[in-house]
Amino acid sequence: MNDIKDQFLLRPDITFLNFGSFGACPKPIFADYQRWQMILEQEPVQFIIRDGYDYLEKSARSLANFVHCDHEDIVFVTNPTFAVNLIVKSLSLAPGDEILTTDLEYGACDRTWEYYCEKTGAKYIKQPISLPITDKETIVNEFFAGYTERTKLVFISQITSATALILPVKEICIEAKKRGLLVFIDGAHVPGHIELNLNDLDPDFYTGACHKWMMAPKGCSFLYCKKEWQDQLDPLIISWGYKAAFPSNSKFFDYHQFNGTRDFSAFLTIPACIEFMEKFNWEERTKICKEKVLEYTTILSKELNAAPLAPVSTDFYGQISATRIKTQKPLELQRMLFTEYNIEIPITQKGDEIFIRFSYQAFNTDNDMEHLINSLRAIRKNTLLID
Repeated sequence: MNDIKDQFLLRPDITFLNFGSFGACPKPIFADYQRWQMILEQEPVQFIIRDGYDYLEKSARSLANFVHCDHEDIVFVTNPTFAVNLIVKSLSLAPGDEILTTDLEYGACDRTWEYYCEKTGAKYIKQPISLPITDKETIVNEFFAGYTERTKLVFISQITSATALILPVKEICIEAKKRGLLVFIDGAHVPGHIELNLNDLDPDFYTGACHKWMMAPKGCSFLYCKKEWQDQLDPLIISWGYKAAFPSNSKFFDYHQFNGTRDFSAFLTIPACIEFMEKFNWEERTKICKEKVLEYTTILSKELNAAPLAPVSTDFYGQISATRIKTQKPLELQRMLFTEYNIEIPITQKGDEIFIRFSYQAFNTDNDMEHLINSLRAIRKNTLLID
């Protein structure tokens, strides 16, 4: 897959094993981004006030076709954390209400829920999920052990951040609906990574990042909301979409898509992202990547003397994988890997447990993973790694 590496802007001296954090933009997509920015600067008034509506609709239609939903049910946001804030603030949480989540969620989202729950007297229930995972049924049972008659909404990641695991959100959606609960899925790592069909999944709310595995420029994400809830969502910023002089067909779009002067060029690159993936047969390339993740999850687990966090299969792993690593200085370890070995890789944490999380994108090779393993062996000679 070496033919694809030249398509990216990444520094050639860095072994890049952290696509999961912010993605990386290929040259053709970045060029499309700059093209939109040039159109903006050549006639900013027309771009922002008039033409931008049509540009955004075209991009939304392209994205909706990719994730299988109605384009009027999505709006672009800068990141999933923005989307979480928007939903939480609109829920009218009351004392005693409970939000059921897992103890595997992304830190920024945890902080958002905790902030609003503390303000309203609601409770954020972080239900423990046992690691290593054994099967989907156990996850669902453990999760709903946290359910009570006060549970108002389920919030769960489709792919976790620190532990890089695919959770059975379809099964959780089905069970939540049986109990009459709202479902909000954090799919930050999902679009362009694993199959996403929102019509089939049927959550009430869903947010995904396009600047990760879809390879859009930074600050390109989306919020999906079922039509029945759209009128109940307050915009985080009140702007021209409220009592719009020229309303569109969607109050959801008007309220949330325009919130003051900003460059929304990144949102308009979605068609270019999809075109890039189609041109380079991305489905087949990512299939190979996922096979490599399974292979190196096993190898890295043995190297670090740690059991895999789940059965090593595509049910639980995509193109990212995390393995427990024994160190008392995770920040120093991460920095050493970058400064001394030129490896960009995150060291993540869940409670007291430390993980090293690698991504395997189409430009990665066996040599990249061997370099990581050899580097960890070299580091083991000092005190940053514990046997």
